[in-house]
Amino acid sequence: MKLSTRLRAFAALAAMSSALAGAQAFPTKPIRMIVAFPPGGGTDIVARMIASRLGVVLGQQVVVENRPGADGIVGTQIAANSPPDGHTLFLGTAGNLAINQTLYGKVTFDIARDFAPVTQVVSVDMMLTVHPSLPVRTVSALVALAKSRPGELDYASTGTGGIPHLAMELFNHMAGTKIVHIPYKGGSPALVALTGGHVPMMVQSMVQGLRTVKAGKLRALALLSPKRAALLPDVPTVAETLHGFEATNWYGLVVPANTPAAIHKRLYEEVVKLLRSPELSELLIAQGAKPVGSTPKQLAAFMKSETAKWARVIKEANVHKE
Repeated sequence: MKLSTRLRAFAALAAMSSALAGAQAFPTKPIRMIVAFPPGGGTDIVARMIASRLGVVLGQQVVVENRPGADGIVGTQIAANSPPDGHTLFLGTAGNLAINQTLYGKVTFDIARDFAPVTQVVSVDMMLTVHPSLPVRTVSALVALAKSRPGELDYASTGTGGIPHLAMELFNHMAGTKIVHIPYKGGSPALVALTGGHVPMMVQSMVQGLRTVKAGKLRALALLSPKRAALLPDVPTVAETLHGFEATNWYGLVVPANTPAAIHKRLYEEVVKLLRSPELSELLIAQGAKPVGSTPKQLAAFMKSETAKWARVIKEANVHKE
């Protein structure tokens, strides 16, 4: 073997050994899992379920860090600017990872450039919920009421650009209604406004709203998924009235770009193991969140397709940032 060949082989072996040693040493301090919304919303609930269990298997505490602001842009930016050492995770929604960059245009981060996908954690069923004082019990009744009072009814959302916002704008577009958007700073304050009767309706995740529906504080008018859900079998889908309507949220786990491959791989493997464990899987399903556990490549492709899909909705429904 020539000297140059031996040197290259030695360098490659050293690099592999270094990477392996880095992965074995990881983590060296507590890990933060950034959520771009306040405590109490669907993303926060799922993040805490995963963080507590991931900390046990990694041997270091995983702390959920809520960094709300600017419709999720603040938290996304903080995550993008974090050191790529595996000690910062970002649990992003469809709004964070596939919508905001299109809707807002001028943001200082680039999702494809600044993040490395780890896995799609869950797919989340969404539902259109109304305050009991709203005199409608079906989607067709809501459409009729909204058409009789254009611009008079309003709806809450978790903020501009999220699925709860765009789903209602898609509803307006397909139903020919004009229900007015009232954005809140996250799911928790929006839910407080809805249960308090300050707004009459809201699209929200089953993770967040199922308990209030079962307690009778809110009425689930319809599900936004293509099929009915086992948790609410008597609740119809919007698509049963507005054919072709569908809006599903999802949460994806990403890390800052250039995180070492061995650390990235370990995070992927450990999170997927948790998602496939009967204990966590059953707990998530009971909350209305379906565990996914996709590969990094699958999540990257999914994020790309979701970005294109919601860009079309933004254009067709003429959605503007607020």
